[in-house]
Amino acid sequence: MQRSAPRLTRILACAAVPVMLVVAGCSSDSGDSGSGKTGSKDKAGASVSATPSPSQTTKKVEPAKFAELPQACKSIAAKTTESLVPKAKTKNGTPAVSSDLASRGGCSWNGLADKGVKGSQYRWLDVSFYRYESDAALGSGQERAQENLAKELAKVQGTQGAKKLRTTTATGIGDEAKTVTYQLRKTDEDFVYGAVVARTGNVLVLLSYNGAGYAGAPTPSEKTIVDGAVKAAKEAVAAVAAANK
Repeated sequence: MQRSAPRLTRILACAAVPVMLVVAGCSSDSGDSGSGKTGSKDKAGASVSATPSPSQTTKKVEPAKFAELPQACKSIAAKTTESLVPKAKTKNGTPAVSSDLASRGGCSWNGLADKGVKGSQYRWLDVSFYRYESDAALGSGQERAQENLAKELAKVQGTQGAKKLRTTTATGIGDEAKTVTYQLRKTDEDFVYGAVVARTGNVLVLLSYNGAGYAGAPTPSEKTIVDGAVKAAKEAVAAVAAANK
């Protein structure tokens, strides 16, 4: 059958177009032209709407609760450090080296109280702070702090040479806290340790307090060490909230 000139021109034009374009633009020659065009538009529209937008693919996380850390050496009251570490070498504490004080900081006190013929009592107190930002890939600051609490607790529990190690849940210290007590034999003396691993919002507070008796002085009791560690930890946690008011 002889085809009309306009129709033949149109067929040749479609033949010269790549196959993908022919399917979308020239399929109206077969069947109802109106329904063919509508179907093409519907498919194209469905394809576009199925593509997720950047806002849909970005994970939303809870904002970090705290933006600041307290000054570590001032996070525990002076009267507390004086009672826990009598005769401290540095009364105001020795700050830990940190390249980012907004994310981590620490301070320590240590001293030997000479009691003459009754021997000497040695004490060491250490506090560290770690703050975690919220991150779409890593989770909220609170979640990250919670994950690292478990890791830090495992480190303390894995102390090499620790004896009589015991872990208990501490109440009234931040959002969650654990207390670990144990003994170590060092410098031919028995040391008693009390460690508190606590979380308040997106901040971890790690506190360690230990002591020993020298030259015939008695070894401090576990209760004395644990009570001191808990008292100092409560003050350190409260200092985080105070620094963010």
